[in-house]
Amino acid sequence: MQILLKTTKQLLATLAGAAVLFGAVSTSAQADYPERPITLIVPWGAGGGTDATGRMIGTLMEKELGTPVNVVNRTGGSGVVGHSAIATAKPDGYTLGVITVETGMMHWAGLTELTGKDYTPVALYNYDAAGFMVSADSEWSTVGDAIDAIKANPGQHKGSGTGQGGIWHLALAGMLNTAGISPDAAPWVPSKGAAPGLQELVSGGVDVVTSSIVEAGALIDAGKVKALAVMDTERNGAFADVPTLKESADLDWQLAAWRGLAGPKGMPDDVTATLTTAFEKVWKSAEFQDFMKGRGFGLVWKPGAEFTKWMEDSDAALGGVMQAVGLAK
Repeated sequence: MQILLKTTKQLLATLAGAAVLFGAVSTSAQADYPERPITLIVPWGAGGGTDATGRMIGTLMEKELGTPVNVVNRTGGSGVVGHSAIATAKPDGYTLGVITVETGMMHWAGLTELTGKDYTPVALYNYDAAGFMVSADSEWSTVGDAIDAIKANPGQHKGSGTGQGGIWHLALAGMLNTAGISPDAAPWVPSKGAAPGLQELVSGGVDVVTSSIVEAGALIDAGKVKALAVMDTERNGAFADVPTLKESADLDWQLAAWRGLAGPKGMPDDVTATLTTAFEKVWKSAEFQDFMKGRGFGLVWKPGAEFTKWMEDSDAALGGVMQAVGLAK
């Protein structure tokens, strides 16, 4: 009996020691995150605003986390391909992505069942109002001129800037609807983002691009594109000479895109906390602030639960507008 009791005590001591050791190893493993390179998926094409901000975040997060952050563009399907790649990745913190306003639109358009609930939010970092851009040699000087032309010649003037049913498509459709014109009066030419849409504008393939003014900044500076309005309640400080839509065409219509950092649903809390802390330092850094402000990107900071609430509110609001203009399925 004494031998059995002694053996039992030895076994319990061994198991206790193993538990302590396992706990130490587990804690050490968690503390070591990240141990290998991180992939940051951008669901839109190179050259656009999401790509530009994503690459800056990747560069600064790499310095903050001490591990490579590889930025990868995954385009297609009006944003579905890239957003799906983020949502379906292993939730271990080694695949992240820049999710955009389209997470609250794609499912309304019948393109996917993905919503904001399929991600682990890190933080919302950007908010940009839509702009109304035409080629430099366009005969339109104001948005009012464009509306008159579209109304007089339905179907002849085309728009672009993103995929069918995307945020910039909704910007144009909603504007026309507010002006009492059928959104179909200006046929939409789908593109893989603002950059290819703007190139199509410059080449004469379309007559108008609705996207953030920031994304058109280089072509505006080069004298190839002119911005006629911004769909916001106030002018953009970096493009102070561009009037609001209300000023340009007396229309009360505003729409903006947003961008945030997120991972797949189910990321461990400690990993999410590490990423949020690092990203907040990046967002507050002079380098990031100067980059965003210098290019006219709007700055906003809403981590975790605040970002979740933002996505829920955005989803509901956008769904209502899409139903009103006939873009919801």
